[in-house]
Amino acid sequence: MKNRFRLLYRGERGTFFCFDKLTGKRTSLHTKDRDAAEQVVLAKNQALRQPVLNLQIAKAYLSGTDSGVATRTWQGALDALIETKHGSTKERWIRAAKDKALDDLCCQTIIETQAEHLLQALKAGTVSTNVHLRKLHNFCLAMNWLPWPIIPKRLWPEVRYKEKRAITREEHLAIIAREPNSERKAFYQLAWHLGASQSDLAFLEAENVDWQNHVISYRRMKTGTMAIMRLDEEMEEILKDLPGNGPLFPYLRTVRSGDRATEFKQRCEGLGIKGVTLHSYRYAWAERAKAAGYPERYAQVNLGHNSKAMTRAYSRKAEVEMPSLSEWERQHKVFAKGKAESVV
Repeated sequence: MKNRFRLLYRGERGTFFCFDKLTGKRTSLHTKDRDAAEQVVLAKNQALRQPVLNLQIAKAYLSGTDSGVATRTWQGALDALIETKHGSTKERWIRAAKDKALDDLCCQTIIETQAEHLLQALKAGTVSTNVHLRKLHNFCLAMNWLPWPIIPKRLWPEVRYKEKRAITREEHLAIIAREPNSERKAFYQLAWHLGASQSDLAFLEAENVDWQNHVISYRRMKTGTMAIMRLDEEMEEILKDLPGNGPLFPYLRTVRSGDRATEFKQRCEGLGIKGVTLHSYRYAWAERAKAAGYPERYAQVNLGHNSKAMTRAYSRKAEVEMPSLSEWERQHKVFAKGKAESVV
């Protein structure tokens, strides 16, 4: 490596200067002692050379176990991470890879990356950038492509999501009243009653409905856990108008989740409803369950969350004792009314 700094002597002043070959500037060393001036210039050159030398030594050692350590970029790591994903998760990562905030970082060699490179990408990006870059960083650590964290876990900028809310009953009824498409209308109605995610709901089939035992059950696409619920009269009326064989929503299951979300957003905008997405139906179900005093163990089974209840062997043909949320709400209102009258 060539020296960046060299010594200059101005005879008319009898003073030594340090000349920077990169910038073309010279700086006085404020000394007339040649030995002292040479030591200062030598120190400046070593200060630049040593980090590069240390990195080269580190690469030499690491290449003994990983031949790609000197050339592996963040883009290569991102491609490798995407290959480990499947389905909708893989699609989300493919979209995340197109984030403009990652453009400069992707061409950077992983082993040469400094904390400021990551912080710069985080500053230029969004919440999604923070989430995916953090996961990519951890993936590289797990693969031993990074010898140590570039940014310690506790120093990563906090992920702050936008405030999310549940859809109200009035908003739901307004959307249903204005929806002309029967399939989409039934989709929104079942979302209100089941509290299912949009993908799980869109891929329901007639075989998921056990009419003999009045039960609907399905395996969640995201977690693989079972969600199960007893049908009430309202849900049965909705299901009777849907196909008796195969997919319940033959068109909506062929549509991308992003397109289903866009269609729902358009309907909300037409009614002046803001801050609501399809996932708001899931929040609404949970809030209704809590307000009605619905037992948590029932809610966990219906929402398909991992819990002790889900470790038990559930079967669609087994006797289900938990009521639907609509039934529970009605019972709760009757109980509350009777209690108020008894007090009077």
